[in-house]
Amino acid sequence: MKIIPSTLLVLVVSSLLGITTGFASNAHPVTGEKLANEQVFYYRIGAESPSIDPQLVEDVEGSAISRDLFEGLLTQNADGTLAPGVAQRWEGNDSKDSYTFHLRKNARWSNGDPVTAHDFVYAWRRAVDPVVSSPYASFMELTSIKNVADILKGNKPTSSLGVKAVDDYTLQVSLSGSLSYFPSMMVHTTTFPTHQKTIEKHGTSWTKPENMVSNGAYKLTEHILNERMVRERNTMYWNNDKTIIDKTVGLIITDENQAYNRYQASELYKTEVPTGQFKRLKKQLPIETHSNPRLCSYYYLFNMEDETLKHLNLRKALTLAINRSIVTDKILGAGQIPAYSFTPGSTANFIVPDTAYGKMSQKDRNKLAISLLAEEGYSRSNPLKVTLLYNTSEGHKKIAIAIRQMWKSVGIQATLENQEWKTFLSTRDAGNFQIARSGWCGDYNEASTFLDLMRSDSDQNDSNYNNPVVDELIVSARTLDDPNPNYKKVEELIAKDFPISPIYHYTGVLMLKPYVKGWPHQNVEANWYSKDLYITAH
Repeated sequence: MKIIPSTLLVLVVSSLLGITTGFASNAHPVTGEKLANEQVFYYRIGAESPSIDPQLVEDVEGSAISRDLFEGLLTQNADGTLAPGVAQRWEGNDSKDSYTFHLRKNARWSNGDPVTAHDFVYAWRRAVDPVVSSPYASFMELTSIKNVADILKGNKPTSSLGVKAVDDYTLQVSLSGSLSYFPSMMVHTTTFPTHQKTIEKHGTSWTKPENMVSNGAYKLTEHILNERMVRERNTMYWNNDKTIIDKTVGLIITDENQAYNRYQASELYKTEVPTGQFKRLKKQLPIETHSNPRLCSYYYLFNMEDETLKHLNLRKALTLAINRSIVTDKILGAGQIPAYSFTPGSTANFIVPDTAYGKMSQKDRNKLAISLLAEEGYSRSNPLKVTLLYNTSEGHKKIAIAIRQMWKSVGIQATLENQEWKTFLSTRDAGNFQIARSGWCGDYNEASTFLDLMRSDSDQNDSNYNNPVVDELIVSARTLDDPNPNYKKVEELIAKDFPISPIYHYTGVLMLKPYVKGWPHQNVEANWYSKDLYITAH
């Protein structure tokens, strides 16, 4: 079915206001609001990202930067619906196992080169190349592009990937099975194009400001490690005339309270609400304090290859003893939802299943946890000893301290260990932990974006969970008209095997200056683009 491109923003030309092209009158062309003379957006980045290379980026902060610097086939409107990106239009065949994307001919790289279908072929082959070792290679397998699984296993060359440039401006994708939500997956950074000549010339240093060639609304102009990242308008961007924000400055501030102090001083226009401060700030600054629905889950991973945590009773006891209501109501207090399943209820067309322990009272959960620990020879006088790893953050620390106390009450003694973000990711990815904090935000709005992490061969399966039934249910769900029965069974198996301990489903809590307009509060994926923002006079 052909998808009609959404209406593009039309500039209002008014001789009365003195607008010809651009925004010479300092008035927004649609709303008429008076614009600030300086269109610079300052915001907090919580930690230095391991990479902003579209095929290597794996964290939320890095993805936001990548979305500004690069543009994929499709993008999103403020409410999360699909909108044209480099592709002006697209269509799938009746069986939804083949899609064709028609690229706009005025899309340009920041060096002036045209963006073509060949750039996408190059990037997608790069994403599945075992030599590149993309942390999101498993995402490409989720797309069901033909031959992707064999390529990832090293059984076929990347040239066999089911994607081809019919001509410079037509990209055709062949899938191994029907996938109706395939277009929505094209918003993910892993599918963004990359400039082959630049990568071949500069290697791993191609993402440095002086080397990078990008095709998004912005280009990287400054990167000071652990301090700041600056991106400025890319004059070659096809829709540059409609862009209002001239520069976006991301300041890397790991301490949320320090970030809030700088927000109060107007050095930042956006930051996160400090842990536990939402209710107070909502009363004091109601216009600036926001709680938005999010497609995210917060959970603890159990390393199932650890000699201690191989025991189901221990993983179950650790999960049961967590009082989720204390975490959501007392520590966070911003509408977060206690989680007894991995997939959040905000996921499109997903019905959250009941779990046995989710229907119990906390008193009964604690009683059962004590009984399970006793079966394994542990008690308050002879506690189970575990180590919990989390990345440096005041919020994660507060939650970890609270859960440590909950565990202590049933006979579990936890040692807390924190590491800065890059080190934490490396440690967790290498499996050098017993229990580790984790969070996952959906890469697209469908339950498989969560449940695929439970596949035994998923790059993101840091628990080392291996259940052949789960693998089969997830893979077979991709071609079902109604995959929900499969998803329900997977959630039930997770709640039986306990490879993870779901703790809460997120809300997006943030502080945003009232003069920053265009923020996509209703996008549950929380994908934002500087090109859609503007600063009003203040």
